[in-house]
Amino acid sequence: MKKQVLGRGLESLSPYFAPNKFQSEEFVISISLEKIRPNRFQPRNKFDEKKLQELAISIKKYGLAQPILVVPSVVPGEYEIIAGERRFRAAKLADVKTIKAIVRKSVDDKQRLDLALIENIQRENLNPIEEAQAYKKLLDNFKRTHEEIAQAVGKDRSVISNFLRLLLLPNEVQELLSEKKLTLGHGKMLAGLEDEEQIKYLAQQIINENLSVRTIERLIAETKSNKPKIKPKKQFDEMLIKLKEEMQRKFSSKVNILGTENKGKIEIRYGSLEELERIRAVLNIEIG
Repeated sequence: MKKQVLGRGLESLSPYFAPNKFQSEEFVISISLEKIRPNRFQPRNKFDEKKLQELAISIKKYGLAQPILVVPSVVPGEYEIIAGERRFRAAKLADVKTIKAIVRKSVDDKQRLDLALIENIQRENLNPIEEAQAYKKLLDNFKRTHEEIAQAVGKDRSVISNFLRLLLLPNEVQELLSEKKLTLGHGKMLAGLEDEEQIKYLAQQIINENLSVRTIERLIAETKSNKPKIKPKKQFDEMLIKLKEEMQRKFSSKVNILGTENKGKIEIRYGSLEELERIRAVLNIEIG
């Protein structure tokens, strides 16, 4: 299946990035890695160390297949990365001293974020939270609309909105999405809930029980249709404590309850035949 091209690309975000435009303002040179600085607007927070090592080995053996894109820094003689930070990091691991770079004479802050975001999305390098944060920065700092962003990255406007909703999830759950312990589909389902404790509980349940998105969708639908509700662990534990206390009062014997919402066991202990008889009587069990 042919891979879908991302919208109209960078030219849809800014005419500055239109093909063949300002070519006279670009040139390729070799730059010392010591003179290169990361993109201040890099949307990516996490880099896969194993993949960086693999790329470093390739660079050491075959060289860099594609130059990075940089712009002159405010510090004379230094450059800031616009696109290609992963290649830059791998080159450092490969102990390369210089790197080929396309130098673009001037790029403003908005264009730096545009280009870094598009490159990462095209390479599918961003986790869901990084992508959501990049969209939010375009909205808040550079006044992009949902529609403009959607057209640029080749996604429906509703997809952009769904990504932004992930940033409303509790921090612990956002971290699980960043670490890819939860999928984007799981995140979208959880973002539809309002109870923070329930969201955190369900997120952990997804990991512990390896629940699919479809299973979570069904559980949430059951909750919203007033069927037996999913109780956060704290509430469930409190319920067990109250049940245990009430049973001990009723049987006048020690009671222990072990288990989860799905399964467990109840132990009623006795220390004499008289206590066992009392328990039988409370349960109203007749023995012939």
